Amino acid sequence: MTKVTRESLMTLEAYAKARPELREQVIAHKKLRSVHLGEHVNLLFEDEKTIRYQIQEMLRVEKIFEEEGIQHELESYTPLIPDGSNFKATMLIEYGDEKARKAALAKMHGIERQVWVQVEGSAKVFAIADEDLERENEQKTSSVHFLRFELTPDMAAALKYGVSLSIGVTHPAYSATVSPLSNEQRNALVADLA
Repeated sequence: MTKVTRESLMTLEAYAKARPELREQVIAHKKLRSVHLGEHVNLLFEDEKTIRYQIQEMLRVEKIFEEEGIQHELESYTPLIPDGSNFKATMLIEYGDEKARKAALAKMHGIERQVWVQVEGSAKVFAIADEDLERENEQKTSSVHFLRFELTPDMAAALKYGVSLSIGVTHPAYSATVSPLSNEQRNALVADLA
C-alpha cells in the first residue's frame, strides 16, 4: 500500500499552487468513500489520498515547514491509512443544532463500538474504535471517532470476487444500515485491500 512520507509531501509553495485542482479531486474521491448511516452518522473511509490531503491541509493552515512539525503530522495521520487487510474510517456524528447534538451524544455512549461492516455470506465485523486515545467519557461520546474494521483473508477475497458489502450501526439510541453499498462505493473500498 502507498504510504505518505516526508519525501512524498509537497512544499507549502507547491501545494498552494496545486491546491485548487487537488481539492476538487479529493472532494470527488471522498464522495465514493462516504457512507451516510441515517441522518446523523457519516463514515468517511480513509485511504492514502484522503490522508495525504489532510496532512497537506494541516501543514498549510498551521504554516508548518519545520521537520519536527511535519513529522508530528505524519505520525498523527498515517495510522489512519488502511494497511491491506482492513478498512479505516473517520466517523462523524453530525447535528446542526448544538443542543440536539449534546443530547444525542449523551444517549449514544459506546456507539463507536456498534458500527459494523458485513461481507455477503460472512458475520458482521464490528469496529475497533479510537486506538489512539479515548474519545468518550461517562457523560457522552465524542462527535468524531476513528474506526478500524479488520477483515479475514476470506472476506477480502470474497469482496475482490464481487460479493456485496453492507455497513451499519446498531445502538439502542441510533440504528441505520446501508445494505448493500452501491457497486461504485464497494469498489472504492475494495481498492484498500491488498
